[in-house]
Amino acid sequence: MIRQALRRNPWSFLGPAATQFLAAALVAAALGIMASIDRSPLDPAARRAVTDSGLPDMAVVFLMLAIYLSIIIVGVTMNATIAQQARDIALVRAIGATPGRVRRAIAAQAACVAVPATLAGVPSGAFGARAWLESLVSHGIAPPAVTFHAHGGALPIALAITVGTSLIGALVAAVRPSRVRPAVALAETAAPRRRVGVVRTVVGLLLICGGIGLSAAIAGRSAAIADQAGLFVMLAMCVGAGCLGPALLAVAAPAARLLGDAGRLAADNIGVRAKALSGALVPLTLAVAFAAVKVVSYTTRVHVTGDPGSAADRWLEYSGTAVYAVFAAVAALNTLVTLMLSRRRDLAVTQLAGGTRGRTLAVIFCEALVVTGTALAVAAVVATTTLLPLLHTALGTWTPWLPPSWLLAGVLGTAALVLAGTVLPAALALRRPPIEVVA
Repeated sequence: MIRQALRRNPWSFLGPAATQFLAAALVAAALGIMASIDRSPLDPAARRAVTDSGLPDMAVVFLMLAIYLSIIIVGVTMNATIAQQARDIALVRAIGATPGRVRRAIAAQAACVAVPATLAGVPSGAFGARAWLESLVSHGIAPPAVTFHAHGGALPIALAITVGTSLIGALVAAVRPSRVRPAVALAETAAPRRRVGVVRTVVGLLLICGGIGLSAAIAGRSAAIADQAGLFVMLAMCVGAGCLGPALLAVAAPAARLLGDAGRLAADNIGVRAKALSGALVPLTLAVAFAAVKVVSYTTRVHVTGDPGSAADRWLEYSGTAVYAVFAAVAALNTLVTLMLSRRRDLAVTQLAGGTRGRTLAVIFCEALVVTGTALAVAAVVATTTLLPLLHTALGTWTPWLPPSWLLAGVLGTAALVLAGTVLPAALALRRPPIEVVA
């Protein structure tokens, strides 16, 4: 079963492999930066200057964020991959495989993908950390004596994180397919369930309410406390939005009907596939919201105080933001590509029924617009909830400020990412003769 899954669905494992690679690289880079600061030959005055610059604290935050994002994003992509095997799992169950055997096979698949991805990601992370430290020195943020030293525990720590998150994501995704009756599972692969589980809805609402409550609570505290707690507000809101993703997409889907016949078909498709598409909302929301919080915090500070700060500090802040935004964006792209490639047979059937390539792509384009609009709306809510207490405690204002050109760039960048994960793979899939795909 393991070999068959890897051979039958190689593209579906590309998403988890890429996110596990990035997760391992981030963990190795963070550990390498911490080890380099600790082991560099610095005199007391230089070490105190490095400590005062915030680099050691930033390295710790870098590591913690890498772990948090790995838990969320690797789990999401692995969940999406295993969900594509629902029909194969049902067939295996029909010929006598026990639920335990199915779960063990799925766990082995996760390990087979995570281990090589991590082995490749750790040295890449060390290379990136070396380049980043050299940039810190060249920008005058770190003294020349700070040189790169690899962390001895980078590989086992990265393996524990990537393999652990992959196993959790895979096993969670395998619970229902491994236990449901094979006949029911086969029927659901032909007509996916639209109903969202009660537990998922309740958890999503609790996380959203918890994030809003925490945001309100820290608005009256010090700037340092608000800054530290802001990350937890964002993570709670993003995960909560992911749990409520099917409902959010179902609410947004009717807007596609305004785009004509293609939009009406897109609205129907989203209604059926809302649960699968919601897997992309968590990384998309994280990418947009994280970048928005960092960028708007800076632009609002400049707008209020008139002080742009030093170029070195801006580079340090934005380089770290770019790393995490790219990580989440790649995960979103991988999830969207995985979902679109799983629809190749449906696209081929549409062509055999008389749909032209252009019309089919128009429907996919309308679906992408709905996903983009939903992700932007959710990210705006998450970023605003996270930002307001930070701006109030640090600057005494409740009003974020962002240049319109920057806002437009963010919207277009998000749209380009979603289109690259939906329309592009659909266009490539439609190049094959539909009879070959269906056969």
